[in-house]
Amino acid sequence: MTPGVPYEPAKVDALLAERRVAARPDGLRVWHLRGGDVEVAELREGGQVVATELRVPLSDRPDLVREVVTEAAALAAAAGARLVDPQLGRSLSATDDGVVVEQYMRTAWYAGHVGGMSDVMSVPSPSAAGEPSSLLPSGRFIIIAIGVLIALYLVVDTVLGGVFGR
Repeated sequence: MTPGVPYEPAKVDALLAERRVAARPDGLRVWHLRGGDVEVAELREGGQVVATELRVPLSDRPDLVREVVTEAAALAAAAGARLVDPQLGRSLSATDDGVVVEQYMRTAWYAGHVGGMSDVMSVPSPSAAGEPSSLLPSGRFIIIAIGVLIALYLVVDTVLGGVFGR
């Protein structure tokens, strides 16, 4: 938990062994929670384990995300480690499940509607949750293209008007 102190995966592994975690043949572990299964893997940098990674599958089930945050925060506290959400870029506690669910649902929606992952297409739009709606990248491109064409027309009209004395 203290910056600069090396991560000790043995503490986290021992605590995970006490929970419903099963090893798969591919080396990953699966943490069986009430809301679903979460993959557990080692995060390595330069050949050294620097963190334990929890991978929540993208779906329209925010209950699993809430459970993961609560359980992982308890596990991190018991291990003397920090729980970090890389998408939010900050440390988490068990009470941060709301902001994690919001980011997760936003990611799942974009994966389903923009990224083409049809298995998460039933996820409601982030704007349905009270967030301001935004244009998809293709809509933005069309608006920008129209703006550039109008600006180009005005420039060419002004230049031609000056050349031909209008």
